[in-house]
Amino acid sequence: MSNDIPESQAVCHPITRSAIFIVAKVESGSAHADTVRGWCADIAALVRAVGMRAPAANLSCVCGFGSDAWDRLFGPPRPASLHPFREIRSGARHAVATPGDILMHIRADHMDLCFELAAQMLERLGGAVSVVDEVHGFRYFDLRDIVGFVDGTENPAGREAVDFTTISVEDPAFAGGSYVIVQKYLHDMAAWNALSVEQQERIIGRKKLSDIELDASVKPSSSHSSLTTIEENGEEVKILRHNMAFGRPGAGEFGTYFIGYARTPSPIEQMLENMFIGRPPGNYDRLLDYSRAVTGGLFFIPSASLLEALADRDPASAAPGADPQPAGTAPDEARGDGTLNIGSLKGTSQHE
Repeated sequence: MSNDIPESQAVCHPITRSAIFIVAKVESGSAHADTVRGWCADIAALVRAVGMRAPAANLSCVCGFGSDAWDRLFGPPRPASLHPFREIRSGARHAVATPGDILMHIRADHMDLCFELAAQMLERLGGAVSVVDEVHGFRYFDLRDIVGFVDGTENPAGREAVDFTTISVEDPAFAGGSYVIVQKYLHDMAAWNALSVEQQERIIGRKKLSDIELDASVKPSSSHSSLTTIEENGEEVKILRHNMAFGRPGAGEFGTYFIGYARTPSPIEQMLENMFIGRPPGNYDRLLDYSRAVTGGLFFIPSASLLEALADRDPASAAPGADPQPAGTAPDEARGDGTLNIGSLKGTSQHE
């Protein structure tokens, strides 16, 4: 990837011990839109100010915008592959689409820093937004999810992570940006724990203790790891997952917050389609017999420099009839496939 690509937000930062995920809706009215645009220029300073209290705690925040919000707040041009989250329904399985204009992915090794930054962010936004979902996540033991398996084993690392998550020449007006899909899954732990370890391993496709992938001779094609592996042109296409566990034992709530970053939504959408519909149809992810998605959203993550520059965008100044797509770009085709660990993908010409 070219060295002149704008710097990304903190997409590829390491997984931390704590995170807060906030999805908010922008209230109607030009004054509220002005407030949100002004907030875009303040985000980096707020992260620095709060993070200086404990520099070793790795505080960061990634902010993104939904399809409808982009048009309302910033107007054309718009990111080539930004569209509303694609709902998937097959039998009892349902990848729901839920409202959301802004995503904040706040993370640090200490929850107090996440909490303080979230409070400062929302104070700055004031009445311009209403929070529609807020999840406080935590790292569960050795990067395991609530169902007991290691999560994110196939994550790309280093330069590979940047290449799979960062937009480049395919959409030059938005180079340095990323896409992210988020879903909140709730698990039926009583039913899951009633299974034997061997049954659980066949559903996930990996050994529970060692995290070693099951041999191809015994791993079902309906396993989570099988359906969330995607290949294109003989190459594996990966996404970057920063999933976190969350829950309230007293309320019987046990969950996984899936958050997957990529340079196009297509591979994640293909994963979700594979999970919920099946590959082939009917050969769906059996993990969904014990887990259900209760939220779903797709957001565009601007580069760090574009995020700050959005404060000066005025959608009213866009020429009438202007093409909402940057020249030479076209939206992705619908795809699908999903996971809770949210697996690895194989192959896409755009390197996810």
